[in-house]
Formats: sequence, C-alpha cells, structure tokens
Amino acid sequence: MPPAFPERAAWGTASSLRAWQQQALEAYFGTDGSEPGPRDFLTVATPGAGKTTFALRLARELMERRAVQAITIVCPTEHLKRQWAESAARVGIRIDPEYQNGQGPVGKDFHGVAVTYATVAARPALHRNRTEARKSLVVFDEVHHAGDGLSWGDAVREAFEPATRRLALSGTPFRTDINPIPFVRYEEGPDGIRRSSADYTYGYGPALADGVVRPVIFLAYAGEMRWRTRAGDEITATLGEPLTQDQTAQAWRAALDPKGDWIKQVITAADRRLTELRRVIPDAGGLVIATDHETARAYAGMLRAVTGQSATIVLSDDPSASKKIKQFGGTDDRWMVAVRMVSEGVDIPRLCVGVYATSTSTPLFFAQAIGRFVRARKRGETASVFLPSVPTLMGHAAELEEERDHVLDRPVREDGLDDELLAEANRKQDTPDVGEELPFETVEASATFDRVLYDGGEFGMHAEPGSAEEEEFLGIPGLLEPDQVSALLRKRQADQLANERRRKTGDPRADRTAAEDLASLRRELNGLVNAWNHRTGQPQGVIHNELRRSCGGPPVPQATATEIRERIAKIREWAAKRRH
Repeated sequence: MPPAFPERAAWGTASSLRAWQQQALEAYFGTDGSEPGPRDFLTVATPGAGKTTFALRLARELMERRAVQAITIVCPTEHLKRQWAESAARVGIRIDPEYQNGQGPVGKDFHGVAVTYATVAARPALHRNRTEARKSLVVFDEVHHAGDGLSWGDAVREAFEPATRRLALSGTPFRTDINPIPFVRYEEGPDGIRRSSADYTYGYGPALADGVVRPVIFLAYAGEMRWRTRAGDEITATLGEPLTQDQTAQAWRAALDPKGDWIKQVITAADRRLTELRRVIPDAGGLVIATDHETARAYAGMLRAVTGQSATIVLSDDPSASKKIKQFGGTDDRWMVAVRMVSEGVDIPRLCVGVYATSTSTPLFFAQAIGRFVRARKRGETASVFLPSVPTLMGHAAELEEERDHVLDRPVREDGLDDELLAEANRKQDTPDVGEELPFETVEASATFDRVLYDGGEFGMHAEPGSAEEEEFLGIPGLLEPDQVSALLRKRQADQLANERRRKTGDPRADRTAAEDLASLRRELNGLVNAWNHRTGQPQGVIHNELRRSCGGPPVPQATATEIRERIAKIREWAAKRRH
C-alpha cells in the first residue's frame, strides 16, 4: 500500500501521504483539521492513485477522534476483501475479511469487517443491525457497484442508512443506467440533467503530471486476416483499415485466435518490450488479458516458447486465483495470463506491459484493464499496452484522460458505457465468447506494427514484426518523464520517415516528396480527429468543418501541407485546453 502509512502525526504533517490525499483530507476535515467532516463524502481518484491509503487514513482519524467505533468496507469481490484487510492491518486497523452473514456478532479482536455488495444484498437487515449497534464508518469501494440493479441499491440503502459516516470511492467511469447510486449526491446542470457530484476528484491527467501514475504507451498492431465462413467462403480483411462492423469483429477474433500468427507475433513483441523495461525496472512483469480458459492456456504456451519460462495462469473460476495473484506480485516472474479478471482485484504494481487479447470492448472494461498497469512506484516508470488496431479500442486509448460522472435523466447506454456487458465480461468463462460453434474458421492471421498512441497523438508507420522500424518503438527506454515520451516518439517517427525515403530513393539526402509529406500529414490529422471524435462525441465531419473555420483553407483533400499542419496544431491546442 505505497506510500508507507505514518504513525500518528500532527495535522498536516503526514509527509508520506501524497499531496492529493492530504488535499482530500483537508476537503473532509477543513484545512486546519478542526471540522467534524460530512456524513457522506465521494472521492473519485484514478486507478493507482492510492484510494486505499486515503480511505484508511481517514478511517483512523475518525476512530481516534471517537467519531466512529466500527468500520465496514464493502467491496465488489472476495479478493478485494482480503486486500483491504491486509492493507488495514499494516496501519493498525484490524478488519475481518472472512465475515459471513450467518456468523453473528463481529469478533472482539476486529475493528470491523470487509464484505461484498452481494453479501449485503443477501441480508441487508443483518448489516443494518450491525451498523446501528455501534457508530460506524462504511467505506464503499468502487461505489458504482452499489447501483448494480435496483435490488442491490435498495439493499445498500437499507443496510447503511443508519451509518454515522459513509465514504464512497470510485476509480473508473460511472454507470450508464439511470439507477441512482446510493448516498451519492446529484446536481442539476444548466441543461437540466442531473450528474453525480464528487467531493474530491483526482483524475489521470493530474496524477500523471504529479508522477503518481505512469504514462501509458499504446502499441497498436494491424495485419491481414483470412477466415473461412460456415458456407465455406474465404474472406480476407486487413485489421486497421476501414471495415464494416461485422468484418472488424471477425478480423479481430481471427487476430486473437491462437491458431494464427498475429497473437504469437504480438506476444513476441510484447516480451521484447518487457525485456527493455527490465533493464531499468528489474522486476517488471507482463499481463495478457485473455477471453476464455482455452485461449489463456494457449497464450501461456506461446509465452513459454518465447521466454523459456512458465507463465502464471489465473482463471476466473479457480479458487486459488487470489493466491496466485498475490504470489505473482511478490516474485520477479515475467508473465501472467488472466481470463478477464480486471475488476477482480488484480493489484500488482510491478505490471508494466500488457497485451489486450480479448474481444471485450466496453469503456468500463477497458478502463479497468488499463488501470492494472498505471500504478507508479517511482517517477519515470512507463507502461506499455499492446492492442489490436481496432477503432473502438483506439478511441478508448485516446480517451484515457477523460473524466466522467454518473448522469441521470438520459437514455440508457447513450455513450456505450455498458455495465451489463462489463458484468458479462467478468463472469466465469469456460468457452469462447462466440459459443459452441465458431462463425468462422481462422485460415491465416499475421501482424503488422501499425502505430503508437500517446497523449492524443499517433506516431509511427507500418512496419513488419522484427524489423528495425518496429524495434525503434519497442526499445523506448523504460524510465522517462511524460514530456520525454512525447519528444522521443516524435523523433522515432521522424527517423522512420527518413529511413523510408532513403529506401525509396537510394539517396540519403533526398527530401520527402510532396505527396509523401501530404499523406503523412493527412494521416496524422485524421488520427487526431478520430481521437477527438471519441473524446467529445462530435462527428468527424463536424470536427473537420470546425478546423476549417478556425484555420481557413479548403477541405483536407485540397489543403496544402502548411494548412494541414495548422489544423494539427489547432486540434492539439483544443486537447491541451480540455486537459487543463
């Protein structure tokens, strides 16, 4: 639970707390620490920022002030109950993570219990009686789970309405349904729509600037896919090029099929990236997020062939999953393969490389998955996540710094944050997503390095796996500040373009032709427009028109290189203003 939790210190002198945690405490108790604090308090902080540390610091402060006598921590999963209990024990708070509904009173040796939302929903009256018996602080971990259906929300309200204090925590985007989350305050905006209102917010952007989380470099891989339909027809499509929704889905699944070479080539590239990171982060580890048990085992076999070492496999129905996760976190083993599990408490700060090898694409699931890699232990660490070059995932990657609130008074699933699909994504998986009979058979799947996405920009050009051009990006140093990452990516892209024109002309002094220059600039502009579309919801045509109004000039096909550069600068300016 970094950073280390100090012994009792004078108010405002707990130097090992991060700045945001101290600010959040001041928001709760006042800058001089004299305020009693509100009954309800919602803290939204990006994954990896240290919500557990903040919550336990607040809990201990309330206990020492005798504002509360008991603590209840409500978690989404069994694994997280144990994590909370272990973290609490390190700061002198004794939490029972094994408490069950039929157990009766809490043991005298404990300050409180950790339970799941499902446990509370099963017997809310029991937990209400516990809450009424002693002045209680209730901590809701990932509070949006309290809105998993009206019955769960009603149970949470019944159980914890008598609580003396309630602290709600969230680190990922809120829900899409219009069920109000218990004990969360909603405020009506100028548009008449009610949105959740946090008492303290600490997003990914500020956390990145503070060095609390790592910058995430997304490496996207395209490639040619060929599959055979049930009717016996063979279809070929290139992942990363414009495709219909059905073609994209089938090409995506072909890419992830262990029978093809795409996933093997991407896993090989990811392991090379891990080797580079381990030069400066000796215990850096990697995680492959698989769709089902069968492919997870196949991916583990690939990793053994590449590395000569066994990979830890964590399956969603394995009773020893929590133990395996904890053991992997305490070693310097290279790789773990998990079936989904991203919302199951995978908290391993040494994870620095990820392979997103699942066809699940909801924003909630993606945000939780990337949250496994952003936890920084020291300044300068970077994270690298390998993705299929699929528009949906590219959009999610571009929106990494986006902050969302829970919105009421709107159509369900208006923006695609589909919590039912998230629950489905994390259920027990014994078979592939597509059912007993695959709609197609993979014939061939090969990977091509497509591009790097970072901080709203796109870098790099197509390169073959194992090529010097790919290696330029796989070999990015493992310890870099965010601005250094941007500068280095721009340099690598410039070097790649220079190498490309040398190959074409045979003249090392030859300048890029006007056509090549325009093609590269158009691609960069279109990538930024696509990212802005996903971030704001504005249609791409509207964005292009707004850029023309701001910068002048004709449509993109007729625009000069100078005019396109001006539009690129303008959309980057928009992105910078939105972040600040």
